[in-house]
Amino acid sequence: MEKTKPNILVFASGTKTGGGSGFEVMVKASRARPPILDAWISGVITNHFGGGVWQKAKALGIPSEYWVGPYDARGYRNFVKYFNADYVMLSGWLKLVAGLDPARTINIHPGPLPRFGGPNLYGRHVHEAVMAAYRRGEVTHSAVTMHFVDEVYDRGPVFFALPIPIEAGDTPETLAARVNRAEHEWQPRVLNYVVHGQVRLAGNEVIYETEELKRLLMPVT
Repeated sequence: MEKTKPNILVFASGTKTGGGSGFEVMVKASRARPPILDAWISGVITNHFGGGVWQKAKALGIPSEYWVGPYDARGYRNFVKYFNADYVMLSGWLKLVAGLDPARTINIHPGPLPRFGGPNLYGRHVHEAVMAAYRRGEVTHSAVTMHFVDEVYDRGPVFFALPIPIEAGDTPETLAARVNRAEHEWQPRVLNYVVHGQVRLAGNEVIYETEELKRLLMPVT
């Protein structure tokens, strides 16, 4: 059968008991009528056997694979080839990526980059660091960020940065909940622009189809 939509392979760590909500939202967005994400989710890779991501994949009827490592270029490329993936979406994937095409590999991060990125800043650690900076008077916003992925944690070119204002009574937990809601709202929409070529990477430069789209996705610049 001729493939009429791009295939997306998701990598999502989750935990032994939970996680995978972003993956679930993308699958449902791809099945909406009309689709918010006009693509196929061909599979999901997780490093927690039987964990939250695996459970969600089973419930959604999406093929899933458990990967114990080593997390090297050969392994990543084998999964992309096996699932015939046109794009890779990292959605809460905590392992360093190697060997993939940055123009076809996307990550979502729950904080402003580059300041609040790196191997030790993920999940709640991001929100704790952002709130600490807020209390020092250094920042007024967090962000939902999406970027193309190279082989350094959270370093690739950013193409989406949505400011999330910090409120006076916020804790890391309340900020995390608000960031997570924004991630779920925007991730499928923004990913759709990428997989249909409206946002793309040329060398190290992000190209937007229109200036209006750039202003929508990068309102902080």
